[in-house]
Amino acid sequence: MLALLGSLVSLAVGTSFAKSLFPALGAEGTSAYRIVFAMLMLMAVFRPWRRQWVWADALPLGLYGVTLGVMNLLFYSAIKTIPFGVAIAIEFTGPLAVAVWTSKKASDWLWVVLAAAGLALLLPLPGTNAASALDPLGMGLALAAGFCWALYIVFGQRVAMRYGSMATPMGMLAAALVVAPVGVFHAGSALLDPQWLMAGLAVALLSSAIPYALEMFSLNHLHKNTFSILLSLEPAVGALAGWLVLSERLTLMQGLAIAMVMAASMGTAWSAGRRKAPSDKDRSTI
Repeated sequence: MLALLGSLVSLAVGTSFAKSLFPALGAEGTSAYRIVFAMLMLMAVFRPWRRQWVWADALPLGLYGVTLGVMNLLFYSAIKTIPFGVAIAIEFTGPLAVAVWTSKKASDWLWVVLAAAGLALLLPLPGTNAASALDPLGMGLALAAGFCWALYIVFGQRVAMRYGSMATPMGMLAAALVVAPVGVFHAGSALLDPQWLMAGLAVALLSSAIPYALEMFSLNHLHKNTFSILLSLEPAVGALAGWLVLSERLTLMQGLAIAMVMAASMGTAWSAGRRKAPSDKDRSTI
C-alpha cells in the first residue's frame, strides 16, 4: 500500500515539476523529455532487442504506443490552462468508461451518473465568477486525454497478453517516435540546454520510472481491487501537489467535482471486485 501511495506522490510531484518547465519548453517539449528519457530507461532495463520481432508486431505495439504518446501530449497541454487535480479528474473518465462498458450490471451506471454530475460542476454556470471558470480548451484536452486513456487500456491489455513485459518498452518507443518530433518542432534547440536536460531527466524519473517500478511492486502485493481503489486517490494527490508545488488553488465546486469523480472511480473498482472475487480456496496469497 505504501508503495502505491509513493507511486502516486512521485507521479504527482513529477508532473507538477514538469508544468514548471512549460514556460521554457512548452507542454510539447516537456512531454518529449518525459517520453524519450522514460523510453531509454525502459530499454536499458528490459533490453527488448533480445527478442526476435517481426513486422506483424508493429501494428498492435504501434497502436498502443501512439495512444500513449498522444495521451501524454494532450494531458500536458491540458494542464497548461487548468489545475492539475482537475485535469486528472476529467481524464479519469476514460478508465471509468471502460470499466462500466465492460460491466453487465445496470447498477454500475449509477457511477457514470455520479461522475457526470461531478464534471457538470466544472462547467461555467450562470453567475459564476469568470476568474474562477475553467478554460474550455483545457477541459476538452483533458477529456480527449481520457478518451486516449480508455484506448490505451484496451490496446494495453492486448499487447500485455501477447508480449508480456516487453510491451512496455516497445510501446514507449512508438510513443517517442510520435512525441519527439512534436517536441523538437515546438521547443527547438532549448531541448539541448544542459539545465533543461537534467530537469527533463528528473521529470522522467519522477513521472515514469519510479511510479512504474512502485506500481509493479504494488500489483504483486495487493489485491487488484484494492489497487484500483487506491489508484482512485490520484486526483486528490494531484490537487495537493498542484497546491504545494504550483500554488494552484481550487474552488469549493472544483474540489467537490474531484471528490465525486474519485467516488465514482472507487465505486466501479469496488463493484468489479465483487463480481470477480474468487472463493477463499482459490484466492492466491498476497
